[in-house]
Amino acid sequence: MQTPPARHRNLIMAASVGNLLEWYDFTVYALFARYIGEAVFRSADGFSQLAQSLLVFGLGTVARPLGAFVLGLYADRHGRRKALSVTCVLMGMGAALIALDPPYARIGRLSIMVLCCARLLQGICAGGEIGSATAFLNEQAPRHRRGLAGSFLQATMGLSNILGAGVAAVLTAVLTQAQLGAWGWRVPFAIGLAIIPVGLYLRGAMPADIPAARNTPDTAILRELFTTYRKNIVLALCMSILWAAAPYSLIIYFPLYMQDAFGVSAHASYVAFMTGNLALVGGSLLAGTLADRVGAWRMLSASALALAVVPVLLTAALPIHPGLLAMVGVETGLCALVALYVGVAPLGIAGLFPRPVRASGIAIGYNAAMVVFGGFAPAFLNMLGARQHMLLAPAFYVTFAAIPALAALAAGAKYFGPAHAVQPEA
Repeated sequence: MQTPPARHRNLIMAASVGNLLEWYDFTVYALFARYIGEAVFRSADGFSQLAQSLLVFGLGTVARPLGAFVLGLYADRHGRRKALSVTCVLMGMGAALIALDPPYARIGRLSIMVLCCARLLQGICAGGEIGSATAFLNEQAPRHRRGLAGSFLQATMGLSNILGAGVAAVLTAVLTQAQLGAWGWRVPFAIGLAIIPVGLYLRGAMPADIPAARNTPDTAILRELFTTYRKNIVLALCMSILWAAAPYSLIIYFPLYMQDAFGVSAHASYVAFMTGNLALVGGSLLAGTLADRVGAWRMLSASALALAVVPVLLTAALPIHPGLLAMVGVETGLCALVALYVGVAPLGIAGLFPRPVRASGIAIGYNAAMVVFGGFAPAFLNMLGARQHMLLAPAFYVTFAAIPALAALAAGAKYFGPAHAVQPEA
């Protein structure tokens, strides 16, 4: 039975709000990583402080597989709504810890431990969020709208980036460097806390979905996943490598990349970042709509091939000291390219698993890729750029990430079938 349009929109909002908060927290951390490093880490070397701050940023991805296992299984056994409500609360707790973390000068290394705990907590909830939200949207949307419904998860990433960049642009315009270092960097995380009540309200109003595997033990779900659907997990992992690498290297890391590699001001890089993410929002929704018409496999294959080549050409065209117009143009192009892939990825990967193991399968495949190729990408690329002077490192990073994605799409073409085909619900 198809969902009425108004109710369908409410379900999309409820499922996507957690993704909005997750990416907002990730965005503002990356944007203010330098200030966080100065406040939390003790070092006379500014690069070391930034590197340590980015490593803690990546630490959140280490906990994502744990969240994928625990919360993915919870969603399959107890329902998507309950799992999504739990992740919303955990995200808020992580943001509160960062916002209230005392500086190193006051409590010493305990400050670092608080920051690490916050990122681990956020990683756990993020690990379970994507599987539950993707499964919920895939199962609640009409068959001919599943691509568009899933694309909202990635569109909210663009919205959260715009929100984070807007906050950063305002703060860097009205506060001095001393004020930003002292307390200004905490403001974005305090703002993020306001999303929690909204998320809980929306998710509390979601329909109580019937658990896909209510009477199935966790061990049985895992055994089925890693025996019957072992190949599907590998395909999901390979497709997710590009899903993880492209946003983190070409979008999240972009402002720091422009500041360090090309010497532009923080304010100008935030403006370009915010403008480019408008293309991410529109591009994700367009990609989902096109996937409903021409099929997920075609969209994913074409966009993965484009990501393997075009980012290198775009970043190579940047002058040594680019102006704002050049930065906006390049970032808009990069965000549009990323959108064409990530906007369809939820539909494509959801189709690899049947309903009883879908949330777990998506979460495990996606988060396994995120651990290695996502969260630590900014720290890795920062070290490459600073030590090896590799200005095109982010673009080449995505090129290499596109290789396993293209291989998986070639090997798994049979799972996608015709334009609207999705794995049977049984």
